[in-house]
Amino acid sequence: MGKALFRLILVLVAVLGCKADQDFVSGSTFAVLIVFAFLVVGLAIAITKYLRNINRANETTAESLKSSQGNIRVHGEVTSRWSGLYKFTKEEIERAINYASTRIYLGSGSAGQVYQGVLPSGQLIAIKHIHKTAMSGSFMREVEQLSKVRHPNLVCLFGYCDEEGDQYLVYEYCANGNLAQNLLRSDSVLPWETRVKILRDCASVLRFLHTHPDGCIVHRDIKLTNILLTENTVPKLSDFGLAKMLEMEETKVFTDVRGTIGYMDPEYITHSKLTCASDIYSFGVVALQLLSGRKVIELDIVARDSLTKKAKDVVSGKKPLEEFIDPRVRDDVIIEDFVLILKIAVLCVASSSIGRPTIKDVFEEMDKALRNTTIKTKTRKEMNEANLVIQYAKVLDV
Repeated sequence: MGKALFRLILVLVAVLGCKADQDFVSGSTFAVLIVFAFLVVGLAIAITKYLRNINRANETTAESLKSSQGNIRVHGEVTSRWSGLYKFTKEEIERAINYASTRIYLGSGSAGQVYQGVLPSGQLIAIKHIHKTAMSGSFMREVEQLSKVRHPNLVCLFGYCDEEGDQYLVYEYCANGNLAQNLLRSDSVLPWETRVKILRDCASVLRFLHTHPDGCIVHRDIKLTNILLTENTVPKLSDFGLAKMLEMEETKVFTDVRGTIGYMDPEYITHSKLTCASDIYSFGVVALQLLSGRKVIELDIVARDSLTKKAKDVVSGKKPLEEFIDPRVRDDVIIEDFVLILKIAVLCVASSSIGRPTIKDVFEEMDKALRNTTIKTKTRKEMNEANLVIQYAKVLDV
């Protein structure tokens, strides 16, 4: 378009020149027309450059959209581009981690170490630096899974960094650490009602993952340390480095059996068979730990078997219920809800996946327990307050 317009102007100048030579116009008029022609040429050039820049921008946008819907290559593997995630530069990551005089280490996941960081806005974040040995698989699995799923009880992935041979994942920061730290604290006790709510919320997010439209997302590493707590003690399931997606009702056999041994499904350990029920088993172990307050973070098989056997003995009546209740919350426990959760947890840790309840059943029972516990706890609190008022009044009368 620009070249055509320029040629048209040249033709116009040539024509006017011819007319001047033939005395159709005066010399002064010709000079004015020449100036006008050059002004038009200048304007045409400016318009052409403007239109060219717009075209380039549109092409870039179209290419970007095409890429976001297509594929990109990361470390030799093809993966779909992740929507809704911010791509951090390595400089931004290092600036966020090194905001204090020393790096603040938060812990480690299945594939990397986690540090506390701060964004320029002042918002706290958690940054996982992926181990180089686990890079291609773990990094892409975690980003793929968390970029396509959102749930109030899933840790939120803000963005990622893949630069200069280093890979980072940037998450929301959970101020209260993980569930193991809170369960084992000596300076405070995790209240009974809070424990029930944590179990209900964890069952909720597992129901969401296991019934995802694309297939059952199996977390593969559910344990106390992978359940983070926000400032308001809202649980957030984290660390999707081992997650796998299965078709509904599918069983897969994996050569790489991965997870934390004390929480792993016996069928998965023995036969490498992974199903949605594998997460149910791990949830059952977590539930038993919350009920009993067992002071173990990373269970081994012996500790796990001791915990599950004791729970089964209590349910069958071989041992008294009091032996399984965490003594720190014994006075707050709503017994009928404790028994309900204990029975469900024992079903969850059945040796065979066939005998385990579905996540739908687990959630419904946890939700029932929470609703009853909330009502009973509130009633008990009101009665205690009323009794205190009566006792205080009696003291004043004396």
